[in-house]
Amino acid sequence: MAMILTRRAMICVAGAGGLSLAFRPARAADLKPGRVIYPTAEVAYMAQYVADRKGFFKEAGLDCKLIQGGSGVKMREIVASGQGDIGIGDMSHPMQLTNHGRTAKILMPVDIRNASVVFMINKQLADSGITNLQQFAASKRPDGHKPIIGVSSLGGTNHVWASYYMEVMNLADQVTWVGVGDVESMLGSLKTRQIDVLVNSYALLHTAEENGWGGLLFDGSGEANWNQYIGGKVPATGHFSLASTIDQDKPRMQAFVTALWRATQWVKSHSVEELYDTAEPFLGSTSRTGTSADIKSMKDLFDYTGEIDQAAYERGSKVWFREITGIKPIAMADIIDASFVLAAKQAYPAG
Repeated sequence: MAMILTRRAMICVAGAGGLSLAFRPARAADLKPGRVIYPTAEVAYMAQYVADRKGFFKEAGLDCKLIQGGSGVKMREIVASGQGDIGIGDMSHPMQLTNHGRTAKILMPVDIRNASVVFMINKQLADSGITNLQQFAASKRPDGHKPIIGVSSLGGTNHVWASYYMEVMNLADQVTWVGVGDVESMLGSLKTRQIDVLVNSYALLHTAEENGWGGLLFDGSGEANWNQYIGGKVPATGHFSLASTIDQDKPRMQAFVTALWRATQWVKSHSVEELYDTAEPFLGSTSRTGTSADIKSMKDLFDYTGEIDQAAYERGSKVWFREITGIKPIAMADIIDASFVLAAKQAYPAG
């Protein structure tokens, strides 16, 4: 039996999901500690920010600390070490952990396609006449070396998805990948031309354009390119935990997922302006205009169902399970635990 403490009730979930309600508000003394980990200060991780700022974690019986890892890989390491209870990031992160003997479970999808595969080129190269990935890959740096693509971290979400695009276009061997860290250092590396192309979100693109540091080269997050190369809906990002963390206290894990499910529905029903005001304390040094544009795009990419089907998983598999990731194939049933989100949806049906 798993229990979800909320502001309105204690919800008991038994067997195949039968519910019984005993109304009792969560008291401060009853709150359980929690550590929620996100990679970088970006809109893609909005659900965690909303769950914190709107009090959904507390209403579920948790006293949570949100911790920024600094990159997707660092976020994964924090969760793997047991210093974080639940992380948010590319689906490849829990798969990497599982492949290396630290069994992890994906508890709920975040999106239907990746919002952070926007290729932006530095102004100098754009002014030289480069307008597509093929021309970029064929170019050389002043020292004669391959052009450089910057991502938050090697093995993180930007790298995993951007490298897939380069592979299917037969351009992967013509570029060098480097990890450049958080929002500030990513933008700084583009501004100072330490990298030739940066892959990240629309917010960083808008900031680069506003400051004259660079512009759009290829929109890998856009629906047209995504459908052409990926094939349709994919859960690119997810909430995940170690199986051992889940097993230690399933009612507490239910509380995390319930809060995040409520946050996802709050994202759906509120405006870009309300979302910006809620998330602003967690966001990086991008402009309000750029970040608002990113939020508008993200609202269209959020997965408001909380469900992953086999077809979507198989579309993602061609990206996750390949040589550059080093991840051995994992069956959907072995990596996804949908029981917590199903209980959350019963407690708080989608509007």
